[in-house]
Amino acid sequence: MVIDMSRGFRSKGDVVRVAEAIRRLAGRVGRDLSFMGFCGTHEWTFTYFGLRSLLPGNVRIIAGPGCPVCITPGAYIDVAVRLSMEDVVVLTYGDAYKLPGTRGKPRSLSEARMLGGKVRVVYSFLDAVRIARSRGGLHVFLGVGFETTAPSVASPIRRGVVPENLLILPAYRLTPPIMEYMLSSVDDVPIDGIIAPGHVSAIIGAGSWSFVAEKYHRPVVVAGFEPLDVMLAILEMVVQVSKGETRLVNEYRRVVSWEGNREAQRALAEVFRIVDAGWRGIGVVPRSGYVFADKYSKHDAVVQLGLEKDLRSMRHDMPAGCRCSDVVLGRALPTDCPLFGKTCTPSKPYGPCMVGREGTCYIWALYGGPRIPAA
Repeated sequence: MVIDMSRGFRSKGDVVRVAEAIRRLAGRVGRDLSFMGFCGTHEWTFTYFGLRSLLPGNVRIIAGPGCPVCITPGAYIDVAVRLSMEDVVVLTYGDAYKLPGTRGKPRSLSEARMLGGKVRVVYSFLDAVRIARSRGGLHVFLGVGFETTAPSVASPIRRGVVPENLLILPAYRLTPPIMEYMLSSVDDVPIDGIIAPGHVSAIIGAGSWSFVAEKYHRPVVVAGFEPLDVMLAILEMVVQVSKGETRLVNEYRRVVSWEGNREAQRALAEVFRIVDAGWRGIGVVPRSGYVFADKYSKHDAVVQLGLEKDLRSMRHDMPAGCRCSDVVLGRALPTDCPLFGKTCTPSKPYGPCMVGREGTCYIWALYGGPRIPAA
């Protein structure tokens, strides 16, 4: 199929043409197909633009664990809340501001701030650096995210521009290990292909996902975030299934290279080391998290403030009745949760999947229902 990219990646006509090709080809496959959109922003695209309504009945799109706020263990929030109430200035991104912890009141950094806790929302780690430099006292930055955001901390630390009164509480997680966990350990979720995350791949490189095709024999497409990006990814996977092929394809070549960002990779490799790490509602995933290398432990809030035991607990990580862990693993839809839209809403999130813009429940609550892509 030839697509005229001069019309842009939101061309309704082109999206519908691709959908028709998917429908024709999927009908010949003769069975149901389930494709996972790993990234929360991919889920936003599918839902906001109503793309599921354009797909045939035997093609199902399931959301994956690519929401960093959703999978950040509650213990990190508990620690950050406690520090903010103990005269430490806690800085973090807006998505983590309302993320619930596990220990009651104050339940989140938002609630802690209302009760007098020292909490500030920042747009970037460099904002945190500027704030700490301009003020006295201890500051702690709660770093939440995947390989996309971790370099924004690693690079300034490597360059020696982070002030001594700013420590980092690192909750960074790695995406290929959780993908491998999904494919090797979550047997009750059928996955016929993977849409790999575009922004993460810009750092780690498209080649990082080759194991999906080579070891687990599933099609995998690194895709961008516009309607045409994800629809072309689905078409590519249907084509591969119909031919009995499993290959890695980089649809997002305008942003993602095969090797990725080597400078960012060097910064990550020097400042952090990789360890087994907990994922909220999932458990410990081998070699899926970053902690500071010994050389940079002076910046580590965990080491400097003795927080190891506080972060070790994974018990009661999800609020009672919340099905966020099933949603991030593709076992349930947001509407399968009895709390969705009732006890748990975007304005008053009860579970972590309702907190941030990459949370599937948050996306469905705001944009649920069929919508047609814009012209």
